[in-house]
Amino acid sequence: MTDATKGPLAGLRILDMATVVAAPFGATLCADAGAEVVKLELPEGNDPLRGLAPTGLYWKVLNRGKAGISLDVRKPAGRALFLQLIAGFDILVENFRPGTLDRWGLDWATLQAANPRLSVLRLTGFGQTGPYADRPGFARIFEAMGGLAHLTGEAGGNPLHINFPLGDSIAGLFGAFAIASLAAERARAPQAPGREVDLSATEALLRVLEPLAAEHECLGQVRGRSGARASYTAPSNIYRTEDGQWITLVGSSDAIFRRLCTAMGQPGLADDARFASNPQRLRHLDQIDGAIAQWFATQDYAGLAALLEAHGVPFSKIYSIADVLDDPHFQAREAFWRLPDAELGSLPAPAAVPRFGHNPPPPRTGPACGEHNATVYGALGLTAGDLAALRSAHVI
Repeated sequence: MTDATKGPLAGLRILDMATVVAAPFGATLCADAGAEVVKLELPEGNDPLRGLAPTGLYWKVLNRGKAGISLDVRKPAGRALFLQLIAGFDILVENFRPGTLDRWGLDWATLQAANPRLSVLRLTGFGQTGPYADRPGFARIFEAMGGLAHLTGEAGGNPLHINFPLGDSIAGLFGAFAIASLAAERARAPQAPGREVDLSATEALLRVLEPLAAEHECLGQVRGRSGARASYTAPSNIYRTEDGQWITLVGSSDAIFRRLCTAMGQPGLADDARFASNPQRLRHLDQIDGAIAQWFATQDYAGLAALLEAHGVPFSKIYSIADVLDDPHFQAREAFWRLPDAELGSLPAPAAVPRFGHNPPPPRTGPACGEHNATVYGALGLTAGDLAALRSAHVI
């Protein structure tokens, strides 16, 4: 029987040699679910995420719960040690340009010879094949080529990126899904050979924007920018209150729209033929949005929130992170962990999602470069003298 106090991926061993956000985030999600994850960096510790503003905090929280080792696999001694190390892992996570590991003497055949059960998750911007395979990948490029940026911004205005690498996070989610899928297969077929997983971050975005291709083919429609207003359901927009608060509201079902009209003191709007159904409301978006915006502008937030709550209308204030941390619901659910950190004492970070029926202790923040060399390499039989020699040769 499995230990219910451990996550469902307990016992799975992942070697994460990827950099920056997308692939490491996927490995971290697996660590949240109980997997043992070891983070491999070059001896210089030059993962670009360590240098992103502000002061490496992103690296600390994104790589939480991982042991840290250093190794230069490009050197013969490093390659030999890597092949010895990888024999004890189930999954290797990498995000180098296609062919990079091959050039370092770590091609698929070599990895399989070292560990026939090893699976490799290769997460790149555009996949292992195709004319763009060798292009460098960054979240804003994924978001532009995947169609997300085309949807973001005001109608008739410039396309926009949000101030966060969302494309990386979405790709990381698919990476975690891939690893969990491999673990499920291994549970059913313990002797199955390992798999090479080709994950394109741009295709991950295409996947979540799933109806757009069908809309284009069947309707001749190219969905575009519409500001905060949804163009597929109405009313669904952001409105400003009299005291300057921004509120998102969704009243798209006929029943909710009727309750909204009652809350507004205008129940007759729900019987107006222009607004009687979602398709009709979409045809008259300017009129219905104008009526709602005008009403919002006469209401202070506290009174408005009480009124919408009483009438069962879905809404929320637009939260900043300060609002999120202050919200009693998130506090009651302990939606944020305090991650122990050697330098800063502790750091707040989102708790594990989803929850698997237990509350594990918060993991540590991301490790220092090579912090666990002695432990990990010691388990392979290397002595303190061996490690000193490798350090002297800049292999670790």
